[in-house]
Amino acid sequence: MSYQNWRLETTADQILMLYFDKQNSSVNTLDHQVMDELSNIIDTLANDTTHKGVIIASGKKSGFIAGADISQFTKFKDIDAAYEVLTKGQHIFNKLEALKMPTVAMIDGFCLGGGAELALACRYRVAEENSRLGLPEVKLGIYPGWGGTVRLVRLIGAFQGLNLILTGQTVSGKAAAKMGVVDVAVPKRQLLHAAKYYILKQPPVHQPSTIQSLTNKKLSRQIIGSYLRKKMKAKVNPLHYPAPFNALDNWEHVGVDNPEVALEREAKGCAKLFFSDTCQNLVRVFFLQEKMKGLAKDTSFNPQHIHVIGAGTMGGDIAAWCALRGFTVTLQDLEPRYIAPAIKRAHALFKDKLKERYLIEAAMDRLIPDVAGYGLPKADLIIEAVVEDLSIKQNIFKMIEAKAKPQAILATNTSSIPLDEINTVLQLPERLVGIHYFNPVAKMQLVEVVKGDRTSPMVVEKAISFVRKIDRLPLPVKSSPGFLVNRILMPYLLESVELLNEGIPMTAIDKAMVNFGMPMGPITLADTVGLDVCLSVAKYLGKYFHTPIPQRLVELVEKRKLGKKTGEGFYKYDKNGKQIRPHQPPYDKPLEPIADRLVLRMLNEAFACLREGVVANGDLLDAGMIFGTGFAPFRGGPIHYAKSQGIHTLYEQFVKQCEARGEKISMQSWEEEDEEKVG
Repeated sequence: MSYQNWRLETTADQILMLYFDKQNSSVNTLDHQVMDELSNIIDTLANDTTHKGVIIASGKKSGFIAGADISQFTKFKDIDAAYEVLTKGQHIFNKLEALKMPTVAMIDGFCLGGGAELALACRYRVAEENSRLGLPEVKLGIYPGWGGTVRLVRLIGAFQGLNLILTGQTVSGKAAAKMGVVDVAVPKRQLLHAAKYYILKQPPVHQPSTIQSLTNKKLSRQIIGSYLRKKMKAKVNPLHYPAPFNALDNWEHVGVDNPEVALEREAKGCAKLFFSDTCQNLVRVFFLQEKMKGLAKDTSFNPQHIHVIGAGTMGGDIAAWCALRGFTVTLQDLEPRYIAPAIKRAHALFKDKLKERYLIEAAMDRLIPDVAGYGLPKADLIIEAVVEDLSIKQNIFKMIEAKAKPQAILATNTSSIPLDEINTVLQLPERLVGIHYFNPVAKMQLVEVVKGDRTSPMVVEKAISFVRKIDRLPLPVKSSPGFLVNRILMPYLLESVELLNEGIPMTAIDKAMVNFGMPMGPITLADTVGLDVCLSVAKYLGKYFHTPIPQRLVELVEKRKLGKKTGEGFYKYDKNGKQIRPHQPPYDKPLEPIADRLVLRMLNEAFACLREGVVANGDLLDAGMIFGTGFAPFRGGPIHYAKSQGIHTLYEQFVKQCEARGEKISMQSWEEEDEEKVG
């Protein structure tokens, strides 16, 4: 019998190879049709006496299985429909687990979510050493619902199993083998041989150690559950992210020794989570991310050599990241002593990301110090990352244009200066594009790709294509002061300083925004960015938007109290950079009005950006703020949040706040935005 998504082949030693090759898709994901076909195949295998076993493998080069098809999450009409899909999946994997013939999941590449749950239902698992395995469902506001919360914890015990489930963390094939998630991790060339070994020799299946088994007993569950719940609450609010807390509750109450009861509870709880605001918004964020990944996918741009000018924190880290992603990079600055710290940081990055000595050495070989600028005439892409000074940047670009090859793309990492001020010195201003990274480069996914009035559309497309090649999310923005992220963020930060001036403790201000769902409060964020940077951007934007600059910020910078990097800003920091909590009077008033005021200031600027066409639409604005600032993902982004709360209501609230403080500002109603832009 033939299938649309599965291919069956028999080897010379009578082993059945079951290849998953999803039709009309570049990636293997599990949907209704795929699961129905798998169910039929398993039923056939239950009566198969001719094969010695079955190896489940990917028929694609792009990995094993990426998980369930997330588009189906949006199609459940009610909780009962979601529950039905979950119990059906559980039943299919139970049948797979019950097969009498040995089953091996042969994992090459990513094995995530439902794919990992399928692998856990096999008797054995072999993985290529650098594969990525995990159950990242909590990042979508749910938890594994096809038996993963039961099988994984039963296999390797509560501490390691729950850690993977509750954090959504992925691990390498090597790490998974050490944990016992897979039976063995081998180089790619040995993968099929290893899979066959488990079919032909049928060694004893992996069993948890005595201690791992004890962690699943009732008394242990109560102790461990209480400990983990407290630990999670220190990091995330259960009201914002209920999924990990629900998964922990399930395990604590029913454990894993009675699979029937545990699976039933898993399915019921997960089905409800699909309809939570958190899940709906996180799924929306997932698709926004996919939309950004798909930008410029039809553009062919394959740069081989990148030249970076400016080896400071940003330039050095941009160069290191590009070298990490496989590009030859030359890094230029005035003297070797300016480049040396960047090379040192690059080595630490490579060591952290690559692990293997030969890979680290190869990356170091790709990153070349270049004081004389020999790499500039050879480069396909030249990135300027010097100080935010218009005349300095203009002088550099005059030099670059004179030396660069004609087809090379010229890019600036400016965080706020409009391109049409920089490119006035160029003979061909259409060559200049903004490629604006955020700090720290190795952690921040977003990169703003900035188009000036004279920038060639093809140059923009190539810049977007490059950003995807270095595994970052490109956000196309119009060149205007501050672009998108800094434009919206700066009024928010300045408003938080204004609250300080009104006598509100900075700890209360920060706590209000952390409670709202931001990764850190605005005062801590300002210290982290650097108060000198904040003041520089604020002054620059103030020229265009007439924003008053708080005197307190000016004074701190004058005293060289620049934040975390100098050990003191608004807060003080110890020698390890850890914040020293100040002794401040208790704040016994509600925190919500603080959060409302700060969020409304952010929303006002966000709607102004839409009005001015800084980004094409509200979806891209939301994506930019989530991936560029950490704006509470479970709220779906600023524009989505405003729509969910009522744009008119929030606007009126903002006007009243401004009037109460005697602010004389001209405001255009947020509701006057083009509906197509808002989304």
